[in-house]
Amino acid sequence: MEPVFRDGDQVIVSPSAPIRRGDRVVVRTMAGEVMAKELARRSARRVDLKSLNPEHRDYSFDLTDVAWIHRIVWASQ
Repeated sequence: MEPVFRDGDQVIVSPSAPIRRGDRVVVRTMAGEVMAKELARRSARRVDLKSLNPEHRDYSFDLTDVAWIHRIVWASQ
């Protein structure tokens, strides 16, 4: 998550906040993986996530593989 979020930072997400392209989000997959990314695109079937750290790859998931996706509304830094 670096350089945007660092070890020890706290983030608050809102399950009820609408998400739009460019929002920073926390995603939990059905496999239990949790990640903070930037929402690149969301369609009726897929979600594309851009890594906040250029050393990590971007992700693309079928929505059936996503348990939840919530917008980050606050972060301590």
